[in-house]
Amino acid sequence: MPDPSTERVLGVPTARLRLAGMFQGFRPFDPAAFAFLLDPAHLEYRLRSSAELDPTFKQLIPYVVLRCGEQVFHYTRGAGGNEARLRAKRSIGVGGHISFGEDAGAAGVMGAGMLRELTEEVELGCEYRETMLGLINDDSTPVGEVHLGVVHLFELASASATPREAGLANAGFASLSELRERASEFETWSQLAFEVLG
Repeated sequence: MPDPSTERVLGVPTARLRLAGMFQGFRPFDPAAFAFLLDPAHLEYRLRSSAELDPTFKQLIPYVVLRCGEQVFHYTRGAGGNEARLRAKRSIGVGGHISFGEDAGAAGVMGAGMLRELTEEVELGCEYRETMLGLINDDSTPVGEVHLGVVHLFELASASATPREAGLANAGFASLSELRERASEFETWSQLAFEVLG
């Protein structure tokens, strides 16, 4: 795991998001808008310690939803998680920061960072099909205003996903309708993702 005091994470200036069309909530995948916003010429790595306090910079977070039919993977963010502001919140998204030290040398840094984070956090025991769903931006919370979620859906061949980290507590699969009934227990990004999945 990278040293928190020196870790550099990938993001995009918030001004670039404004040019692409600022939004609050969920924006469905649009190839042209994504190509503009995520143009490598405008992406940069910054110290995470300062980026966490700077709303002029959006850290890019791959946010992977695992679904098998109507069953969706969910968990509670435990004490082992890096983001203290989200601990004890429930989530349906797996993922994290794209780190210079771990991902910068890869071809297709966004995809490489997503897969690295996913395999660090869960073990998938089956085949899957990946779809890009869109973006999540939530400027209503301190965490949200410095992050931009890049949402992927993994359609699993079976409900087989096992946590590898203590940060994913009380994990399992449940129906989307059941999870949506308890939406208030979930972090904002998951609440927004519920609407898309529905």
